[in-house]
Amino acid sequence: MPKYSKTIAGCMSWGQWGKQFSTSQMSDLIHFCIENTITTFDHADIYGDYTTEIEFGKALKESNVARESIQLISKCGIQYIGKSRSNRVKHYNYSKEYIVWSVEESLKNLQTDYLDLLLLHRPSPLMNPNEISEAVQQLKQEGKIKDFGLSNFTPQQTELIKSCEEVSVNQIEVSLTQFSALLDDSLHYMQLNKIQPMIWSPLGKYFKEDNERSHQIKAELQNLCKKYQATESQLLLAWLYKHPTNMIPVIGTTNKERIIESVKAQSITLELEDWFALLVASQGHKVP
Repeated sequence: MPKYSKTIAGCMSWGQWGKQFSTSQMSDLIHFCIENTITTFDHADIYGDYTTEIEFGKALKESNVARESIQLISKCGIQYIGKSRSNRVKHYNYSKEYIVWSVEESLKNLQTDYLDLLLLHRPSPLMNPNEISEAVQQLKQEGKIKDFGLSNFTPQQTELIKSCEEVSVNQIEVSLTQFSALLDDSLHYMQLNKIQPMIWSPLGKYFKEDNERSHQIKAELQNLCKKYQATESQLLLAWLYKHPTNMIPVIGTTNKERIIESVKAQSITLELEDWFALLVASQGHKVP
């Protein structure tokens, strides 16, 4: 059985940094996601200025969803400047004490006994892999996390952590408009090391930009929408699903129709030349 659902619900915009859902609205959305095969929920301690996990925890309790039927991801390490903490400057903290404390805070806020996956949110210049490993091993032994991974780490940064601790996931940005990970060996490295890519911002900037590149992509997508009987969003996700690393997109939408639409993209298999046609449209030139 897979550890995570093939599409992940990104919860960053569920609270103060977005929709500001009530407890009942969050509970309803949790149920809706599960009913549509999305059982994995992606958090970070900083979301909503350290408030969204609290709100989600209340909703999860109200939902009466069986804990073992879902997977909870959280990230730690970023010390955010906001109202909740008296940080003088935005920075990263990966001391053993902080990692353990941060996970315990997330567990309390999410009203759960364990995280299915803990991620280090962003790499720090001051990372000590031995100290990070000590924290991870303690949390695993205490049953507070099941799995450990990274977010936004390069292959070399991952190697540093891997020198002391197993890494199972790296959550990175990949999309048709941000495809550098496909060309700079980041994803090849994950394939070699059996690290699961989770993808944030999977639709990229396509719907946000109005420029020559977006027009080129749109022209290609319009032809493919007819061919595959699919929407533009579905084809952008299908483009990711084509990759042999079995990328898992983390979708940020809270719109129920778009959630259903996103899940249906799992069944679309792009033909090889169609995949490259979209890449060429985004690059603006043929492959070498």
